[in-house]
Amino acid sequence: KSTWRAQTSAKADQCVISPSTFPENMPVGGLITVSIYTQKVSVHNCILLVHGADNEERLTHCNVMFHQVFNDPVHGHVELHPLLCKIIDTPQFQRLRNIKQLGGAYYVYPGASHNRFEHSIGVAHLAGQFARTLKERQLELGIDDKDILCVEVAGLCHDLGHGPFSHLFDGNFIPKVRPGHKWKHEEASIAMFDHLMRENGLENELDEDDRVFIKEMIFGPLEPETSERKEWPYKGRTKDKSFLYEIVSNKRNGIDVDKFDYFARDCLHLGMKNSFDHCRFIKFARVCKVAEDGQPDGEWQICIRDKEVSNIYEMFHTRSRLHRRAYQHKTNKIIELMITEAFEKADKHIRRKGSDRELILSETIDDMEAYTKLTDHIFDEILNSSSADLKEAREILQKVVTRKFYPYLGQIKRQQNQNITEVSKIDFGMKHKNPIDYLRFYKKDDSNKAFRFSDDQVSDFVLPRVFSEQWIRFYCRKSLTNDDLKAARETFENWRQTVLHPEVTFSS
Repeated sequence: KSTWRAQTSAKADQCVISPSTFPENMPVGGLITVSIYTQKVSVHNCILLVHGADNEERLTHCNVMFHQVFNDPVHGHVELHPLLCKIIDTPQFQRLRNIKQLGGAYYVYPGASHNRFEHSIGVAHLAGQFARTLKERQLELGIDDKDILCVEVAGLCHDLGHGPFSHLFDGNFIPKVRPGHKWKHEEASIAMFDHLMRENGLENELDEDDRVFIKEMIFGPLEPETSERKEWPYKGRTKDKSFLYEIVSNKRNGIDVDKFDYFARDCLHLGMKNSFDHCRFIKFARVCKVAEDGQPDGEWQICIRDKEVSNIYEMFHTRSRLHRRAYQHKTNKIIELMITEAFEKADKHIRRKGSDRELILSETIDDMEAYTKLTDHIFDEILNSSSADLKEAREILQKVVTRKFYPYLGQIKRQQNQNITEVSKIDFGMKHKNPIDYLRFYKKDDSNKAFRFSDDQVSDFVLPRVFSEQWIRFYCRKSLTNDDLKAARETFENWRQTVLHPEVTFSS
């Protein structure tokens, strides 16, 4: 029997036990007792004071890592770094448990009850898996453990800034109540990340450059674009690691692990088939230097095997199918419209305490202390309120829960001459552009040379004719009898027939 006693210094932050650290005179089959005394979840470069079988004291290095395992319905057993576990166990991250991934779609699809919490864990897992695969396949890239950790943290924290009902808040509500205020949830994500690290004493877990790198992976360049800005706009990592910025939120072509997770997760909970295989994409991904578009030096970009082009188009077909059948579902959109109207009417009467004052609902995005206290629960807060100030908002939400939705009359395709801002948009992630034009491929026999796929190299069965379309939908805010609804739809259909006339124009 041998007893090991491990003592760590206060500065230690990581420790891992491996068989190679056992003393040479350790008897085979002997009982080993290891005690690690530390205030932290993990310790680093730990030195063990070993009492061997002959009671001789010896010093030996020990590597011990305490990872936590999550059983995810999409990715199976997911193992996360201790720092990620610390972030998860904060109030700022736990609020994501109460923010629906698909907003109002839960009122259409009963299975769509998943939240931003589990999606964020899934993205962190895929981000780490992707970075490790690139590291193992291409050692010359110089990817180190800190790079991988930062990529995982960015994946975990990329959605910290989502408000109630996800995109309903930043895409519908804020533009309505604060017109002209250009704000998106990614801004709140990096602000919430700073707030989370500061409020929970985690700032010393990462260097300043690493924290900047994480925020850049979520948001993009942190400094506004100017004519004087340097060619390489990022500060967290140098240009030779440009490919790392394509893993979590790919600004180049929109193909990233965020999409991989939400396609797989949304399909699972919506009961739809997912024909895209993200594991194959990661398996056949490779980093190549791409020199073009007036860049003599080029940048290191994530490229994919040429034979995987059909799999990538399947990803975009999956995206399109999700938009048509769920995200842009006519009932889902009217539910989100009604919830948005209720929030508008409740805006000045829903308050949260911020760092120095109380803020109304639409002001919470300016103060992360207040924003932390904002989740989907404001729906029930309004619905169950007895306040006279919330009467109008409450009546709208009562219609939602009793399924007395605004009547749907029909839809038409938006034409180029129609000046209408509120439309249902379906695209491949880059508006009217083909994302494949911004992705580079490599061949098996020349894996270091990147090239662009042209349309004539893709099967006509796979290649879509257009990459974006917009629809204008018509609803009636008033309740209608069956006869009135029938008459209204007939009137709409007769009017729709005139849309093709060139003299017909629209205004907002």
